[in-house]
Amino acid sequence: MNSIERINATLNFEKPDRVPVFPQIFGLAGVMAGVPVDAYVRDGHLLAECQIKAIKKYGYDAVFSVMDTSVEAEAVGGILEYKKDMYPTMKTYAIQDKDMIDHLVLPDPNVAGRMPEMLKAVKRLRREVGDEHLVVGCVMGPLTIASQLMGMETALYLAIDEPGVFIKLLDFCTEIAIKFGLAQIQAGAHLPMIFDPAASPAVVPPQFFREIVVPQLQKLCRIFDEAGSLANWLHIAGPAASILPFYPAMGVDIANFDYYVSPQQAVAVLPDLCLDGNIKSISFIEDGPEEIAVKSAELLDLFENRGGFILSSGCEISPLSRPENIAAMVNAVKERG
Repeated sequence: MNSIERINATLNFEKPDRVPVFPQIFGLAGVMAGVPVDAYVRDGHLLAECQIKAIKKYGYDAVFSVMDTSVEAEAVGGILEYKKDMYPTMKTYAIQDKDMIDHLVLPDPNVAGRMPEMLKAVKRLRREVGDEHLVVGCVMGPLTIASQLMGMETALYLAIDEPGVFIKLLDFCTEIAIKFGLAQIQAGAHLPMIFDPAASPAVVPPQFFREIVVPQLQKLCRIFDEAGSLANWLHIAGPAASILPFYPAMGVDIANFDYYVSPQQAVAVLPDLCLDGNIKSISFIEDGPEEIAVKSAELLDLFENRGGFILSSGCEISPLSRPENIAAMVNAVKERG
């Protein structure tokens, strides 16, 4: 089986030749190729080149056109501070006053900020790997975009004080994600991962998620599905157990779960959904290959009879991680077959 066949079998709870493995390698692909993170996140050609080098070296199942959490907000007008060896941070928010919300203009993915560079990366990745490996794009979830546009604290105060204005903002953010995700699918991404760290229960309570976030993510999943996305992959790290029950109704096909959620919890709540996780991301920095191999084997044992599982980290594998730990994770799968 190639990676796409393996992933399709896994999504359908059929038995693949081996468990798919997705090390969530973004900036680390650049570091391993000797490319500074600030260059990696600003050059689509470079990003794709580094991703291709990494998958050729380690032989896992997906390449990623992922830059950082601020791509959409920068495209709207946010000003970032770039750092050589780490991801950029927001220096000036695009929304300085809530009255600006009525005057926001949807960014065009073909010209706005770094969006075109991400599309360039998607095109090259698909051209290089075709349908042998999964080409993963990425959009931030609506709440994360809102938090990047005006700051998390300011956004949440707006939700409390003026819920109607906040919903207007969230609708705008959903439209950004839709437009950008559709552009990625058109450029060749098999799927745009929906990455929404601000929607974690570590940030907002489950009731807020159910009432405010779910309708937005549901719309996003439906439109991506209609556009031909191979699957809807929702990535919300942290202590997400309390919001997992909402995933099926949103149209999620692949549910990321972090180390805060045990495999047993995830399986109990989502018995019929494909799961990916959940090796602790910091383990790839602090542990050695032997420990990563053991943790991988434990997860493979737990899911052996269930199926519907992709071995992965619970969140991104940091650019500071040890490359030999990627090999240990991938080899744990390949040795088992």
